[in-house]
Amino acid sequence: MADPRTLLNGNDPAEGLYGIFNDSFPPILDGVTLTVQNYVYWLSQKGMTPCVVTPWNPQQLQYPYEVMRYFSLPIWNRKPYRYGYPKLDPFIWKRLRNTNFKLLHSHCPFSSGRLAVYVKKKQNLPLIGTFHSKYRQDLEHSFRNAPWCVPIIMKRILDFFNACDEVWIPQAYVEDTVREYGYKGKLSVVENGNDFATMVKGDLFDYKKKARVSTGIADDEIALLFVGQHIKEKGVDTILDTLELLDGKIKFRMNFIGNGYAYEEMKRRVASKRLSDRVTFHGVINEREDLARYYAASDLFLFPSFYDNAPLVVREAAAMGTPSVLLEGSTAAEVVSDRKNGFLVKKTSEEFCSLIAKLADDKDDLRRVAAGARETLVRSWEDVVEEVSDRYDVIIRNYKK
Repeated sequence: MADPRTLLNGNDPAEGLYGIFNDSFPPILDGVTLTVQNYVYWLSQKGMTPCVVTPWNPQQLQYPYEVMRYFSLPIWNRKPYRYGYPKLDPFIWKRLRNTNFKLLHSHCPFSSGRLAVYVKKKQNLPLIGTFHSKYRQDLEHSFRNAPWCVPIIMKRILDFFNACDEVWIPQAYVEDTVREYGYKGKLSVVENGNDFATMVKGDLFDYKKKARVSTGIADDEIALLFVGQHIKEKGVDTILDTLELLDGKIKFRMNFIGNGYAYEEMKRRVASKRLSDRVTFHGVINEREDLARYYAASDLFLFPSFYDNAPLVVREAAAMGTPSVLLEGSTAAEVVSDRKNGFLVKKTSEEFCSLIAKLADDKDDLRRVAAGARETLVRSWEDVVEEVSDRYDVIIRNYKK
């Protein structure tokens, strides 16, 4: 994806802004943030004028479209995330009332979502809500010492989605989770895109070979990768258990990219098992081309998560010719057929270990499945936002009738 900070936007906001609301925005990076960032970039490229509404962050980047920030405080157990407190911000409400929006789209049901509902009521505008995460699991972790808070906040989440004119989900299987939360309205599937889709211009496997060299991965090693929040809900303990079982069986290299509350504990465990010469923790990699090299250099992307709905990282890996190992029955695995465009196993380190050991001796099978993943799981953000902009136009026209 081109850097949005270099975007030239000459649109006239008097024609109306597309309000894009989310509780995180760069410099915070995760799958939902990346979705929002690509939405505003490609909407701008198509001649539309976005305005991002998001909590204040001490590290602010400059963008050629408006980013409207409101008061926030850090979330102590989910660094670097922040929680917005618009009730403590005396200015945000007036700014929102006086901003000429034409459509509202919130990617989060929390503080930014409540602000979107406020604008909808004040300006009588259509509101779209996208359901990205398994919110109950997040809340159960965050409020494990105060579990009585969870049903209260879950009711607020349901109230938000009930206030929306349309609710979008990134893949069909997510409907089960939305219904479990009590939402009974209509749902529309709008897929996520992939900014790696057009990154490789020449031969993919030549690119992968060069990426292995640049990242220091030997030809006789099987390269494993995890990208995402380092939290136990994403199955990182299963990955560590697998690495311990692989020790002494095959030559491997494991790269962890990201951060999260389990990060330091994971590093200590790797050191205690004397795996540090084969396991590297990189923290967050912000540069997309650098991240793409690690995806491309890898043979397998490990993602033993029942937590995620439609993880972008699986599609990012596929774009770089790296198939994922996912859990049978997980929402993330809905788009994957075993041994055709990825691999499905039960959530045991023994099954992960057995599969990886077999594939280490069968690189032809890996290549075949990698080609299937790239062919079936990769769609560009430009293509997705083309569909989104068409949907926006229809929603605005119908709302005015």
